[in-house]
Amino acid sequence: MSDTTSRFVVSADWVEKQLGNTGFKVVDAAWYLPAHKRDAKAEYASGHVPGAVFFDQDAIADHSTGLPHSLPSPEFFAAEVGKLGISETDTIVVYDGPGFFSAPRVWWMLRTMGAKDVFVLDGGLDGWKAEGRGLEAGDTTPTAVVFTPKFRADKVIPFETMRAIVDDGSAQIADARGAGRFTGEEAEPRAGMRSGHMPGARSLPATSLSASGRFKDIATLKAMIADAGIDLSQPVVTSCGSGVTAAVITLALESVGHDDNALYDGSWSEWGSRQDTPVVTGPADPVKG
Repeated sequence: MSDTTSRFVVSADWVEKQLGNTGFKVVDAAWYLPAHKRDAKAEYASGHVPGAVFFDQDAIADHSTGLPHSLPSPEFFAAEVGKLGISETDTIVVYDGPGFFSAPRVWWMLRTMGAKDVFVLDGGLDGWKAEGRGLEAGDTTPTAVVFTPKFRADKVIPFETMRAIVDDGSAQIADARGAGRFTGEEAEPRAGMRSGHMPGARSLPATSLSASGRFKDIATLKAMIADAGIDLSQPVVTSCGSGVTAAVITLALESVGHDDNALYDGSWSEWGSRQDTPVVTGPADPVKG
């Protein structure tokens, strides 16, 4: 790794060299929106990084919230991830298809639950395939292990805390949705949801933080974060549509050395579907100098 690239992002070359090593685990964390017209489970079955296990973000979730793929309890998470053969002491590499869509969410989940050596594969599975690297088809049957959770509650923002942050401005809000959804010019993909953004939020689309499946370099990430009106000396809460791509901003923040951040798990699925939450349309307010 160089000082120009994220310490949390690893190359396909490096991953290929580690395959099969004791304590080295690979996780296929692909998850897609209907608009992607991709089937994560079918793609995994047809060919994945050798030894990778499939992490189902809709199954390893809290199903009592009424919201999509909410963060589950540490006990449930630990039990399910242990069944995948993953321990909190392993070196874990997470990937998705395009590179930086759904993989950072599982990277964030694992770290929030206490795993320390967690990375994201640069280029994703699409890049791995394009380079002609080896694939394994079918299901992987891992040997279950114990994952001992060490839950970092400070990394997760529940609704009431988010409401207080919007009211008192105690943290900056970085919104990972596309610009059209942020301004309210584009409708939300989920029915019954208002368009727009939380008062005071800044727009930093998750898709802008990578190019051709490769995560942008540290200097570029810092510049993009600053251009969005986010001050790296202050706390940040990341948000998106349903808590998935918010983690791409989290990855960018952590990559540039900002650790005073948390993720609003309910994100717009929660905020935009309620009738008692303030919603603003149009561009973000000017940055106060």
